[in-house]
Amino acid sequence: MLKFVVDTQLPRKLSDKLDELGADSIHVSHYLAGHLFDDIEIKEIAIGQDRIIVSKDADFHNHFVLKGSPPKILLLKVGNISNKELLRFIELHYPDIFSFFEQGNNMIVIDRQSIAVYR
Repeated sequence: MLKFVVDTQLPRKLSDKLDELGADSIHVSHYLAGHLFDDIEIKEIAIGQDRIIVSKDADFHNHFVLKGSPPKILLLKVGNISNKELLRFIELHYPDIFSFFEQGNNMIVIDRQSIAVYR
C-alpha cells in the first residue's frame, strides 16, 4: 500500500480519492495549522511516516534533484485544472503511479501528456 501526504495547495478531496483508490493518504490540513506548513515540515512528515509527497510545488522537484530521496515525490504538473478534473486525472493514472512507485522509483512527475520517472 502506498502512503501519501498531500500538500496544502492541492484539495483535500485528492487525499480522499487516493484513499478510495487503496492508498493511505493524509492531507496536511489534517494537522493543527497544517495549512501553514512549509516544505521542510512536509518533508519531515513524509520521511517520519514513510509517505510520498503529492504536490504541484516545483521546490520538491528541485530538492530531489539536489539531494535525492527520501522523501519520495509525486509532482503534478497539470496547470490550472478543476478539482473534478484533477480527481479524474489521478484516477486514470493511479495504476501507473502505483506501479512505478512499487518498482522502487523515488519521484514521478506527471503532466497531461507524459509521466517521467526517476530512481
